[in-house]
Amino acid sequence: MQVQTRAIVLSSLKYGDTSLIVKAYTASDGLKSYLLKGVLSSRKGKLKTAYFQPLSQLEIVAVHKNKGTLESIREAKVHFPYATVHSDITKNAITLFLSEMLSSCIREEQADPALFSYLESALQWLDTRDHIANFHLYFLLALMRFLGCYPDIRNMEAPYFNLMEGQFTGGPQGKSVISGEDLVHFRALLGTNFDEVHMIKLSKVQRQRLLQIIVDYFELHLHGFRKPKSLTVLNEVFN
Repeated sequence: MQVQTRAIVLSSLKYGDTSLIVKAYTASDGLKSYLLKGVLSSRKGKLKTAYFQPLSQLEIVAVHKNKGTLESIREAKVHFPYATVHSDITKNAITLFLSEMLSSCIREEQADPALFSYLESALQWLDTRDHIANFHLYFLLALMRFLGCYPDIRNMEAPYFNLMEGQFTGGPQGKSVISGEDLVHFRALLGTNFDEVHMIKLSKVQRQRLLQIIVDYFELHLHGFRKPKSLTVLNEVFN
């Protein structure tokens, strides 16, 4: 079946000498994987290698057979041309990290309009703003709403947060618990939005700790989640 849809590139992997396997999150069908035959050697084709950078926003014409095999893309064009995401060093590091996180988090091969809209708008926000040091922290926290594991924000004044249970508690129950300074920053993230998240003042060490807490939370709540290799690179950039 031929489908015209918007798509966000999650990853692209070289296949053989001339082809790419591209994983994308589509508006029409959720997660899809495509084999782009010969795209690395063709200069005149309708598919350009540059289109398939991490988190690029595209408009594609694809053939979806929906048989669990690699699909194909016939045409592609940029839906939202980024001005800074792929050229700014910090934003590019954030993009690589988030693309790896999304590749590990998103598994559903079915449309989720709310999730797709969130990803599109959040990435466009990143491209058009300057104060982005805490962007990835809030992006991941807000993403939890769509993945069904958002923290229970009742009893937010409690002195502990249990990562395993996803809720605030009155005592340090279990091993995966945060408190003190970490909890103050985590609570602040829960009470903000993209336009105000830069107002949360964090040192590089505090930001790294908070990011590690969030990654640990994903690992506890999402089956098959793998910690991203690009986490180290992101931390180096912020250093």
